[in-house]
Order: sequence, then structure tokens, then C-alpha cells
Amino acid sequence: MRRWNGWGDSSNEYPLKSSGLRFLQSRLGGATPLQDAELATVIATVPDTRLPAHPLIQTDPEIRVRHARGQSLPDWLAMRSGDFGHFPDGVAEPENSEQVRELLDWAAEQNIILIPYGGGTSVAGHINPQPGDKPVLTLSLARMNTLLDLDRESQIATFGAGTPGPLLEQQLKEKGYTLGHFPQSWELSTVGGWVASRSSGQQSMRYGRIEQMFAGGRMETPRGTLNIPAIPASSAGPDIREIVLGSEGRLGIITEVKVRVTPLPELETFQVAFAPNWDVAVELVRSLTQSRLPLSMLRVSNAEETRTHLTLAGHEKLVSLLHRYLSVRGCGERKCMITFGVTGEKNQSKQTLAACKRRIRAAGGVMVGELLGRKWEESRFRSPYLRHGLWEHGYVVDTFETAVNWNQVTPAMTAMEQAVRDNAGNGEAVHVFTHLSHLYPQGSSIYTTYVFRCSDSYEKTLQRWQAIKNAAGDAIVAHGGTISHQHGVGRDHAPWLKHEKGQQGMAILEELIHAMDPRKQLNPGCLIQDDSETATL
Repeated sequence: MRRWNGWGDSSNEYPLKSSGLRFLQSRLGGATPLQDAELATVIATVPDTRLPAHPLIQTDPEIRVRHARGQSLPDWLAMRSGDFGHFPDGVAEPENSEQVRELLDWAAEQNIILIPYGGGTSVAGHINPQPGDKPVLTLSLARMNTLLDLDRESQIATFGAGTPGPLLEQQLKEKGYTLGHFPQSWELSTVGGWVASRSSGQQSMRYGRIEQMFAGGRMETPRGTLNIPAIPASSAGPDIREIVLGSEGRLGIITEVKVRVTPLPELETFQVAFAPNWDVAVELVRSLTQSRLPLSMLRVSNAEETRTHLTLAGHEKLVSLLHRYLSVRGCGERKCMITFGVTGEKNQSKQTLAACKRRIRAAGGVMVGELLGRKWEESRFRSPYLRHGLWEHGYVVDTFETAVNWNQVTPAMTAMEQAVRDNAGNGEAVHVFTHLSHLYPQGSSIYTTYVFRCSDSYEKTLQRWQAIKNAAGDAIVAHGGTISHQHGVGRDHAPWLKHEKGQQGMAILEELIHAMDPRKQLNPGCLIQDDSETATL
């Protein structure tokens, strides 16, 4: 059973290990957990629905609770405290595009707000009902989860937009293919959600981001059905796919997604190396990226993240031996861990791996091989569960991310981490660390994680998060970064969007939304703050 107040399946538990707890206590001090609400208590607070009856809509309180929030830290605090704020008035689970069309037309007649819901994994406030006089219908695409067509000759697969990562890959693997899109939310997030939020997967160096995979599809809009043909390339004006990508439910409901798939690789290996310090590590991974070696993924953790990950992994004796070995080899306290993947045809992959090893050793790095790489692969989708293990001991974890050009990577990272430390409030310590996870010849993403103690109330804990979030967002745009490289805009990031798009760009987006949804019924306040809405941050 999926958790109603947190991440993932309730049968999956990854508790914080004793060595990790001691580590956090030494950095942050002891912490006291906040009291969790019970599901029955929350269900009792759900108001009567304002929706007219419809055969495709469920209005029982529990399903409304389970579709009211995503996975941002404010969502987590709302779910754990039981103070949800607002609930959808009902949830529909259509099975095909025609039923989505029916619901859109009905919602227009009834003057109802519609919120698209994929896997419920948003960490930026994409799916939260807002206060207002109009009833709110959450439209879940969970039943639209099958492979509809596979064109083997053109390697184009068509999926229902609600297909989650594991089910998508399972259906493709049975036919000898992969999409290769593996965001950290892969366990729950959906192909339609990836398109709507411009997602990036962990192996994007080989397979591309979702914009390289998205070939076409179908979107039901207030103005009618939008069919996007899957054409290899076109110079026939602006690309309509680019309008759908990142639209976050403001223009219509994505119902079918055509994606470019790839035959399963002959060989895939993940390797780990260490560089003696951050400057060497950044120069090394920049060189590897700009050389255009056919890697499938490449990431580098700064010294604090390296230390944290090795500590949280447990296995204290083995980790101690690793520290000693690396120290002898010139990678001491400031060492940075580099993880990379080689995927593809066997002979080419072996040549790529050999070239990487040569470059790493020439830079003063140390290869430690495939064992740690396999450990990374085994746990690559477990990070969201870390919030549960920390919460049980009174600690809160959150993340934010951006992408900048190479000349801003270190300055931006430094400023982002300092903004977190400076805005925790009341002299509170924060444990903060960073990695680069998606690298390009032009620059890199920057992904920062921070942990702090719960305050003595939910309200104060949320206020602390808001102060950190504001400061981090300001630091990002001050260094020329995007407000989001992979999480999307939602409501949480909307106040900073103007820094990237500019006055004219924002005007274009607003006009586009108005043209497609003149009555503001589709996910209002998401992506673009409406005139009646003030920033919540």
C-alpha cells in the first residue's frame, strides 16, 4: 500500500543507521520528532464535496486525502501534521483520452478547476488544491498506464501518460527496448509527468533529457484535442512539442506520449573514483564531458557529500579501510567521489572505460572500481525514503537544484550552501552538501541537500524552510542559474521564473496560457502566478 503521508510503498523501510544518527547528532545536536497525525483524524477533516455527481468521479474522503498533496517539504509537513489546508472535491481516474475529453468538457460546463495528477511526486507544489469558490477536480491518469504501440522500425513507443517508470521499462524490456529515463522519482513518477515538468533522468548523457525522448503525443485542451505527430525533425515553424514540454498542466491534459526508445544495451557498468579535492574533481568531470566520451552518467559529490554518503552507508570498518587506502593514495579529507556509468555496445564500452581510467589517474584521482558503483545502482532510487528515516529521529531533509555555466559552478554552489547556513534562524546548525549530477559541455546542474532539526512546532519548521528556500532561490538567480533544472516550477518556484524568462518571455507565456485556457480552469497558479495570487514564499 502506498503511504498516504510520505514517499513510496509502506513495506519499504530504510531506517537511519546508528552510525548515520551519531554523525548527524555530532553536526546538528540531538533532535525531537514532531507528533504525526493519524489518517482517520485527517479523513474526519475533509469537507463535503462541492462537485455534482459524475460516473467517473469519486468523492469519498480518503481518496481526496491521498490526492491532495505531493512530496515537497511543505507537503510533507502538511501530511504529517494533518493540516492539509485544502482538498480536491473529487478524484477522477479516466482510462483513455476520450474520457479525459469528456471530463474537460464537463468541467467547462460546471465551472470546475482541474488539476492533472501523474505519480504525485511533485516537489514544487504542482498538484495542490488552492483556496477558492470553484470546486476542484483532481484528474489522475493512473489507469492510463499501458504500452499502446511500438514502431520497431522507427523506434517510437506510445504510452498512456500515466505509465510509471518501472511499468514503462518492464513493458519495453519484454520487447527488447529501454527508454533509459531514470529520475530519482522513477519508482512512482509517470511518463506524462516527465514531459509536463521537463524531467531529467540519471543517465541523460546517453539517452538525453525527456525533451530529446519526447517525439509527440496527444493532449486534451479546453480548445480541443491537440495531436502532435512524431516527426524526426522539422523546420516548419516553432515546435509544438516545446509548448507541451514543461507546460505543467496549464495548457491541457497530456494523455498519450510518444517516446524515442533504444534497444537494450549489451553492457552497462557503474564505476566509482575519487579525486583529491573539489577543484581537481570539477576540472576532471568538465574535461570528461567536453571530450564527449560516450558515458551514460557522470556525477561528482563535494567533500561534505562524499563524507556524508560514506558515513550513512554504514559498514564502518570497511569505510575506515577505504579512507586509509585513499589517504595513502593522495585523497584525504577533501576527497570528492566521482560516479560514472558506461552503457552500450560491449567493445566500445570497454574502450570508453579505459579512456576514463586514464584521465582519472592522470588527474591524480584513484579508481576504486565497480563495487561501489553497484552499491550506487542498487540504492539509486532510495534517497526519497531517507526523509522517513531522518524524520523518526527529529530531523528534516530537503533539496533544491539549478544549472549554470561552468564558470559559475563553484561560485554558485558556494553561495547556495552559504545561503542555507545563513538562513536557518536562531543560530541553528544546518548540514548541507552538494553534487553535480547532470553535466553538459556548456555547464552542469547543481543539486544541494540540507538537513536540519525539527523546530518545536510544525509552523516554525515550515517557517525555517521558507526562509532557506527564499535565500537559496535568490542565490541561484544571482549566479545566472535556472530556478529548476529538473524539478519543474510548480507554485514553489514560480516567483523566480521571471529572472530566467524576462519581461517579454513572461508576457508570451501568460498570453499562451490565456489562449489555451481563457477561463483559468487548468491548474491555476502553477508555473505562472495568476493576477489574483500573491507569492507564498
